Amino acid sequence: MSITTPDDESARWDAARGGDPAAFGAIFDLHRNRVFHQAQRMSPTIHDAEDVTAATFLEAWRRRESVRVVDGSVIGWLLVTANYLARNLERSRRRYRALLEQMREFEESPDPADDVARRLDSQSMAARVHDALARLSKRDQDIITLCVIQQLSTADAAAVLAVPPGTVKSRLSRAKQRLAADVLTALNNETAHNGGSR
Repeated sequence: MSITTPDDESARWDAARGGDPAAFGAIFDLHRNRVFHQAQRMSPTIHDAEDVTAATFLEAWRRRESVRVVDGSVIGWLLVTANYLARNLERSRRRYRALLEQMREFEESPDPADDVARRLDSQSMAARVHDALARLSKRDQDIITLCVIQQLSTADAAAVLAVPPGTVKSRLSRAKQRLAADVLTALNNETAHNGGSR
């Protein structure tokens, strides 16, 4: 049975919390696309986004007793968890790369395909915003995810994050300013670099 109202979702989550896999499957069907799209924003590749999405729902099943339901929905908890898991994945990847660098016995010649990919990425506004979002603090990433990307209300975001609505408003304003400033700085730097290289 599909979920059509917050009451339906809340009832399904109560059943899932009690261990009903079919009810959990209905929650998965309802929210998998939004979680995947958020994981894509936070991850460098589609494969990573798929891994983060799967891990998010696995974590929801494992921790179903403590998942916070806000306005009849678990979407806020899922999105914040996806952010957390994407950040952890990137930290693990950085540690792995550092280990490989330490083990490397000789300098490898750079792959021209990597340079082409970087140039193409640098021309994409989506890539700039992705990079700027990744540079925000965890708190700012969560606020932007809930209020801007997923368009939760201030009250719902406040409930998900367990802070007062006024705190969400002030954090959101500052996070938007930091994100916009970061993207603008990246654009200005790229313009200066491209102008200087001609």
